Amino acid sequence: MDDDPLVAGVLSRVLPKIGYEAVLAPDGAEAVRLFREAFKAGAPFAAVILDLTVAGGMGGLETLGKLRRIDPEVLAIVSSGYSRDPILSAYKKNGFSAALAKPYEAQQLSRVLHDLLGPAPRR
Repeated sequence: MDDDPLVAGVLSRVLPKIGYEAVLAPDGAEAVRLFREAFKAGAPFAAVILDLTVAGGMGGLETLGKLRRIDPEVLAIVSSGYSRDPILSAYKKNGFSAALAKPYEAQQLSRVLHDLLGPAPRR
């Protein structure tokens, strides 16, 4: 989930290259809807990346709370361009599994996902 179309576009291209499928949402409400649908269909997301601050919409922390009501075991990565944000530095205390400070590179993203999920499945 990211409200910046540039970031979302990069993720949509990078994630498949490192072995993961991307499902994009511009805000928390859409992320919750997509997450719920996938969960109910028996195809839950392996992990979610949530932008901490979403202009005019539900940000990452509130979104994570709603996702936890659907699946208490959700693996969530907080992402923010505000590297000094206390949630980013204390991500585990806030319920996140990992953190990525923007801008991040594909290699950093791959390492975080690998640490959480293990190697990406081969196609």
